[in-house]
Amino acid sequence: MKGQQTHFLERLWRILAVVLSAAALQACAAQMRSGIYLPEGDADKGRQAFAELKCDACHDVKGFDSVLPFGAATRVRLGGQTVRIKTYGDLVTSIVNPSHQIVRDYPREAVTTDGVSSKMSLSHVNAVMTVQQLVDVVAFLQSEYELVQPPFMPHWESYPTNEPGVFPRPRP
Repeated sequence: MKGQQTHFLERLWRILAVVLSAAALQACAAQMRSGIYLPEGDADKGRQAFAELKCDACHDVKGFDSVLPFGAATRVRLGGQTVRIKTYGDLVTSIVNPSHQIVRDYPREAVTTDGVSSKMSLSHVNAVMTVQQLVDVVAFLQSEYELVQPPFMPHWESYPTNEPGVFPRPRP
């Protein structure tokens, strides 16, 4: 009986150690904000890319006047206050993997193709959008949300350069 209790307590301590380790890692991840480190984008170029990629066919952004002669029957509003989009990483994920989280408060059949996949995935925007356009569109949209945290810029962000006399900071 005593051996069973000892075995039980050892297992309990192991489980507790795993849970505490996971909590510590989550706390570190929360400080890192998004975990995505892309170059700084240009919001004005992002506004232009938003139009060029015809994002305004299905999305409304306050102050953005669409010139498209067509548009989706159900328009998804971007910007303002939100509880879902909180970080730079959330914005990037919403663009490159639109089915990751389907927008609430819209009829499911209006924003999905099969009840699961976002209609945005049908536009194949990932096949035509450049990384620079992605970075710029995210910068544009980030400026439209009230609660989105700016991207975390790590201290080792410097990249190698070919300029004489300029040396990048070493990574820790």
